[in-house]
Formats: sequence, structure tokens, C-alpha cells
Amino acid sequence: MTANDRMLVFVGSYAEAASDGIYVYELNEGKGELTLLDKVDGNKNPTFLNVDQAGNLLYAISETAAEDGTKTSDAAAYTIDPVTGKLTEASRAYALNGPACHIQRSASNKYLTLTSYHKGTISLVELAAGGKVGSVLDIQQHVGQGDYSGVAPHLHSSFYSPDQRFLLACDLGLDLIRTYRIDEAEGKLVPVSDARVEKGAGPRHLTFHPNGKFAYVINELNSTVTAFHYDAEHGTLETLETVPTLPAEWTGANGCAEITISADGRFLYGSNRGHDSIVVYAVDPESGKLTTVQHVSTEGQHPRHFSIVPGGKHVIAANRDTNNLTLFTVDQETGKLTYTGHSVEVSKPVCVWAVRF
Repeated sequence: MTANDRMLVFVGSYAEAASDGIYVYELNEGKGELTLLDKVDGNKNPTFLNVDQAGNLLYAISETAAEDGTKTSDAAAYTIDPVTGKLTEASRAYALNGPACHIQRSASNKYLTLTSYHKGTISLVELAAGGKVGSVLDIQQHVGQGDYSGVAPHLHSSFYSPDQRFLLACDLGLDLIRTYRIDEAEGKLVPVSDARVEKGAGPRHLTFHPNGKFAYVINELNSTVTAFHYDAEHGTLETLETVPTLPAEWTGANGCAEITISADGRFLYGSNRGHDSIVVYAVDPESGKLTTVQHVSTEGQHPRHFSIVPGGKHVIAANRDTNNLTLFTVDQETGKLTYTGHSVEVSKPVCVWAVRF
């Protein structure tokens, strides 16, 4: 087996450091099967991952503790053997002053950014030669109170704009998306602007349309998706509409999690935890507005994350509370998902990345 023959699937989970927390599977798309290749321990709660395909590197968050006992986070880098799928730790360093929930990497491979839900902070971390995790350059603390129980900021994620000029951070506690630019000379995150969502909505994750004109944010607390027009020159967002992620007849508790868009920009997907489904929308290419196409069960409970497999033929969902990954086919014409019947057991999966090597 050689490189380019394998679709590797990387899974992060809730785990103690002494237990396996990161898993590597091979996806055989023809058979619709996932096969475990490797698993590694040494990380507490490696709940989010980022894969540098060109550099054969995987980055993970790992919860640690400061001398005073407060929670902090490392970023850990692993080399990926694209033939065997084996992971080997390459570097590790302190990366954030709180327990991290998300890790992002710049396309230039100069920086990592980590966000802390509990601390309300975002860090800028340098990447050295060969993708080695370097030192923390800057940490920004969000301040204020939101409408989520009147509590402090809860930074959930960060995403680069398509041209990499800006970094957009979702703050669930303050009901806003803050745009930063990176001052490379000073190694600082510089706030540019804030975009507000509905009060109490709780923005969690964000994805850009491939055309760069639109951005979509999934709101965890009120089970909605907000569509924005994106101004690439200034890095600002203007609200277009907000739509529900749930069927009208649903009355149970729910919290949204992941959002992503098809490579051609025709379909948008979001996950519901409670309803335990993925919602599918058709995207109007001119207006950026959304039309609901489908709600499909994730065949498990609490789908914290899911991923569209490169090539767009499959989706993999990570169901935390039922300890399983489930595989779906994608109808290329309608965007609808169909469960393949294939599921694999894995402990508390909360992040899944599929990458072709």
C-alpha cells in the first residue's frame, strides 16, 4: 500500500492521559468500512484535532495543569505515516492558559490558535521549522457578560478567512463573532470588529462558502444557523438570515455542535445534539440563503462533530454518548444523507477528520 491509496480518519475524544485518546482509522469507501490502524495515549481530553496533510502532521489539544493547579493546555504534534497510519509524537508545548476546546492552523503553517470555552481566551502559538509547536506569542482575553445565564465569555472556536487575512472567533457567552488580524511583526492578535447573533443564541462553529462571499455560524443554544455576507476587504460580517436547525414539531432539549459545507458550496450541514441528527440545507448561490432539505438521524446520541470525507461521497458522524462513529453516503444531486449501516465503537468520540493520503 502506498501513499494516495488511503483515506485516513483521525478521531479525538474525551479521555484520561493514561488512556487512548486519539485514534486512526482507514476508510474503505468501496466497502463502506472503517478499520482501526492506530491509537495513542498521553493526552488528557484531546477533544479537537487539526491535520496538516502536506506536512504529514496531526495537531491535538491536551489538557494540563499549572503549578497552582489551574487548568491549562498543551498543543501536541504527531507525525503521520501515510502508509501505515501510525502516529509518532514529534513535539509538544504549553499553548493556552485554560482548558482548550478547539485548535486551528494557518494555511501558511506559521501559527496555531487555541480557544478556551471555560477561560474565555484565545492564544496565538508559533509553529517552528518542520511544524514543531513553538512558544505562545499572544493571548487575548474576552471580557463582558452575555445573555447565557449572565455569565462570562465562552470562546468556542476560531477560523481563518478564505484569504487568511483575518481570524474569526466564535464567543458563545457574548453572542458574537470577533474578527482578528494577526500583526506578524509584533506577534499579536489585533481585534478588528464584532458581529452579533441573536441574544442567547450561543455561536459555536463557523464555515465559509467556497465563493468567499458568505459565512455560516451554528448557534448551540437556540438551535439555529445564521447566514452572513462576508466583506473580505474589512473582515466583517453582515447578517442575512437566521434559520432553525430542528423540525418544527420537535419540542425536546437540543444543543447544536458542528457545521460544514460541501466542496461545491451547494449544501450546508449542521449537527443537533438532543434531536441527534444532521440537518441538511440547500444553499442559494446568489443570496447565500438556506432551504431545509433533510433531518437525518446520526444513529447515535450527542453528535458532537462530523466530517465530510474528501471527494464528498461520505459523511462520518462522531456520537459521543453512544461511543460510536457512523458512516453515511451523500447524494450528490440532493445533498441528502443515507446511513450505510456501518458503525464502529470508539470511546467518547468528539472530533473526526478524514484526509486522503
